[in-house]
Amino acid sequence: MSEPQTHEPPAPPDESSPFTIKLNPLGWLQPFQWLRLGWKDFLRHPGIGLFYGFCFMAMGWGLLAVYKHAPAYMLALSAGFLLMGPFLCMGLYQVSLRLERGMAPDLGDSILAWESHMSQMAIFGTVLLILEMVWARAALVIFAVSFDGMPDFSGSITKLLSPDNLGFIITYLGVGAVFAGLIYAISAISIPMMLDQQVDAITAGLTSLRLVLTQTGVMLLWGALITLLVVLAMLPGFAGLLVVGPVLGHASWHAYRAAVAAE
Repeated sequence: MSEPQTHEPPAPPDESSPFTIKLNPLGWLQPFQWLRLGWKDFLRHPGIGLFYGFCFMAMGWGLLAVYKHAPAYMLALSAGFLLMGPFLCMGLYQVSLRLERGMAPDLGDSILAWESHMSQMAIFGTVLLILEMVWARAALVIFAVSFDGMPDFSGSITKLLSPDNLGFIITYLGVGAVFAGLIYAISAISIPMMLDQQVDAITAGLTSLRLVLTQTGVMLLWGALITLLVVLAMLPGFAGLLVVGPVLGHASWHAYRAAVAAE
């Protein structure tokens, strides 16, 4: 006689699927709440925050140095802020995570926060790098076709922003907005999500994209606040990034916490 066949129950759905992860509804005032919580985290351990703030400020100084010698490449490399920023912020996410759990944060621990997520961070970084490289190439092409030869701005941004260059400025900002929007959409909450829930890079990126597409208004407001604060922080020789950078990093952690339902 043949042994009776047993039927195993179907496997439960993958709870880490980007289409099954529950997203919380967001209110219009919540982005301001995230900033308040980010400021609170910064004040609890300002030394760590100022370390990361100095890194952001140093990146700005580096871009200015590049601009003095090769303005076209400065415009392209400026996209690198969107590549390096999320990785620097991972240390700030780690600080906020430890504060949330009642643990004392540590600078060394925050610097090495990416270590246990190296493979997924490498995948996510590769995606951002490809987007940044395409953006950089597009910026150089726009620069090349907008001017007859390489213009000499003598290190002056004022000359670059002259009304004579209005067509170039509109085109450059338009193309940049497309790439910046895409990078923002896939990275708004993806890195803190990878840090907190141990999900893979694709799941985190798609969940972030789903959040931006389903709650576009609030997330556009959050993106606009980030852009406004960063621009204002850059005006006094990038010095404002010393504080604004870490506050936004901590605030982004709270944005993730508010948007993604707890496990």
